[in-house]
Amino acid sequence: MTSPLHNKAAIAGIGLTGFSKKSGVSELALAAQCVKAACDDAGLDPGKIDGLVSYTLDSSDEIEVARAVGAGDLKLFSKINYGGGAAVGTILQAVMAVATGVAENVVCYRAMNGRSGQRMGQGVSGNIISSDLIHWSWYMPYGMLTPGSWIAMIANKYMHRYGVTAEDLGRVAISQRHYAQSNPRSFFHGKPLTMEDYLASKMIAEPLRLYDFCQETDGGCAILITSTEHARDLKQKPAVIRGVVQASTRGQEQMTSYYRDELDSLPEMELAARLVYEQSGLGPDDIQAACLYDAFTSEVIMQLESFGFCGPGEGKDLVREGALDINGRLPNNTHGGLLSEAYIHGMNNIAEGARLVRGTSTSQPSNVEHVLVSSGVGVPTGALILGPD
Repeated sequence: MTSPLHNKAAIAGIGLTGFSKKSGVSELALAAQCVKAACDDAGLDPGKIDGLVSYTLDSSDEIEVARAVGAGDLKLFSKINYGGGAAVGTILQAVMAVATGVAENVVCYRAMNGRSGQRMGQGVSGNIISSDLIHWSWYMPYGMLTPGSWIAMIANKYMHRYGVTAEDLGRVAISQRHYAQSNPRSFFHGKPLTMEDYLASKMIAEPLRLYDFCQETDGGCAILITSTEHARDLKQKPAVIRGVVQASTRGQEQMTSYYRDELDSLPEMELAARLVYEQSGLGPDDIQAACLYDAFTSEVIMQLESFGFCGPGEGKDLVREGALDINGRLPNNTHGGLLSEAYIHGMNNIAEGARLVRGTSTSQPSNVEHVLVSSGVGVPTGALILGPD
């Protein structure tokens, strides 16, 4: 049985700023730009916005963004935790508000000077004021200070167990870089990547090389959610939300979860898969394209297994067959993703999911009906399935 949220809301507008390594403006300015752009994309007066949702890591208060864009009275304002794990969670908040009548037009946004300001890749230190310090303090004495070092532990175990090679990770990076060549927004537009380039790149946290890592980016992205009925009256083809869920499982920690019995799978992603398929009434065979969260290449391969596109240990085989490429089984991150377009904490992957349903991706595969989008890996997460009206 499908959920009460099934098909009740749609993405009606997407808005992006330019992507750079030094925006030269405040994060509030970036937030206002992308929220206004989402309204313009939908043909909606910003005064009609009555809900705003973002990340706990976002520095721009909802009331400041509302004032900057000329939004109306706010009936919903909310923020979701866990960095990239928040991406789909913001959409869930908006969908619940729209489906229950709490709000009519909700904009989810993330705006960050992620290169010129606070850089996620700089890692953590002892001045954290957070419960995360409790478990991170076990790793910091050993130099495990960054997301890359934490994920490398899991990637190493997974790759050793299933025979995943450096070339397999490289195939993920190269596939997404290839898509970026068709995307003028992408930071790596005009900068192709070969396997030779990939293998020659610096080892950052074994087994992860430079091009296994997402970027650090200044920019913003906003997604306008409204009812499916209302979306039909707006400017763009609606990307209807078939299912949207959050998921966290026992033993979860912030990007580590080292105390679980095994480190060669993603239990929270497996839960997200079960929930989103149940809510949407769909399954892996119904998905024609994906935007799998790609902070690191190894996470893309593991998610192919989590979401049922293959069995345990078989993700590498799909990648070797070219499944992620435009004519493959599951074209993935056709904008270049976080690896090659920009790192806006996953919101730009949701925007690409909407474009794939609209048929307007810069690398549009043929015959796309349903698109799967996931949130961050290694943290409490979520999943979203989009389809046409």
